[in-house]
Amino acid sequence: MIYLVTGGAGFLGSALSNRLAREGHVVRVLDDCSTGEPARLLPEVQFTEGDINEKTMLWKLLQDVDCVFHLAAKVSVSESVLFPRDYNHVNVGGTVTLMEAVRDTHVRRVVMASSGAIYGVQGEVPYEENAVVHPGSPYAVSKLSAEYYLRTIAEETKVEAVCLRIFNAYGPGQRVTLSNPPIIPNFLKHALTNGSIVIHGDGNQTRDYVYLDDVIDAIIAAGKAVGVDQEIINIGSGVETSVNELARLVRLVTDRKPEHIFNPKRDGGADRMCADISKAGRLLNYVPKVPLESGLRLTIEKDPLLQV
Repeated sequence: MIYLVTGGAGFLGSALSNRLAREGHVVRVLDDCSTGEPARLLPEVQFTEGDINEKTMLWKLLQDVDCVFHLAAKVSVSESVLFPRDYNHVNVGGTVTLMEAVRDTHVRRVVMASSGAIYGVQGEVPYEENAVVHPGSPYAVSKLSAEYYLRTIAEETKVEAVCLRIFNAYGPGQRVTLSNPPIIPNFLKHALTNGSIVIHGDGNQTRDYVYLDDVIDAIIAAGKAVGVDQEIINIGSGVETSVNELARLVRLVTDRKPEHIFNPKRDGGADRMCADISKAGRLLNYVPKVPLESGLRLTIEKDPLLQV
């Protein structure tokens, strides 16, 4: 098989690209290197630096491609509040440009990495795919808009389309950024360097943390499964974990005792989040294999930046 992975040098994208290459597939990667790191990729992966909105480049990369895994996106919630136009340009405009190029090159299927952030504040957990969505940030709005464009253009042009709403993915290779750092590498880094863990609010807010390998399993399955055209599918662990419980596990796996600092709760964001993954089980035979404690240990073991 020949695959194109957009955003293929990023956290999820590089893991996906390398897995596909190890399985013997031809893998082409497009990444603008704004956050992606080409050095993560195996030598056999065909890397191109470029913008997801460059249609001429997309036409070339899509020749003879069987399936596109569309992971190119800007992903910071807080940054999206400051720069909503940029998020619309990349996440929405980039998806439209990709789908125009896909239409012209007769690709069979596109699998898009969407986000559980689309759901916003819900009345109860777990979140089912048919829930009424309440996107609470420009980032979430851009991912929801991209879903609509992807599925609409695909349906009109006879391309198969699958949207995976991925919840809080974590694992080795996830980088701590200055703006809106991902919580797990941030907690691990501070614990391992004898720093403090900062918790916003009382720590009872919950999220669904899903390990990198489980996410990659789901993405690859979505590229192969039968009967998934036009489907929206949640990808998570199916386990609701509070920030306080996460902090306890971080103390356990690092064997450190970082001070916990409780700061005021940030505006926005749901108090509870957890994915209903029963649909993923039915359509993709998806069963997450890595519980949170094991995933934290694997993250420390496999990420050289966390080894002290």
